[in-house]
Amino acid sequence: MIGLVECECLIYNAASLKDKRAVLQRILMRLKQKYNVSVSETDFQDVWQRTKINIVAVSSSRVATEQELQKAIALMDSFPEIERTITTFDWL
Repeated sequence: MIGLVECECLIYNAASLKDKRAVLQRILMRLKQKYNVSVSETDFQDVWQRTKINIVAVSSSRVATEQELQKAIALMDSFPEIERTITTFDWL
């Protein structure tokens, strides 16, 4: 089962693309290191305070995939620099 989560997020304290990328790099690296997921910024690359992050997990069952994705979202929510606004799940 393949699970995809699209998260639109706001980074309020980013005053430049450099600030935004510093926050995103820290979050994306932690997600990749801690969980068995693939992560990427897929939209709003040239906007300072907005981003869209896609998280993908693959496993043999939907339950295991969803648990991994929920843990990844919880980790992302633990960072005070970023606020998740719109989140959508897709299953393939």
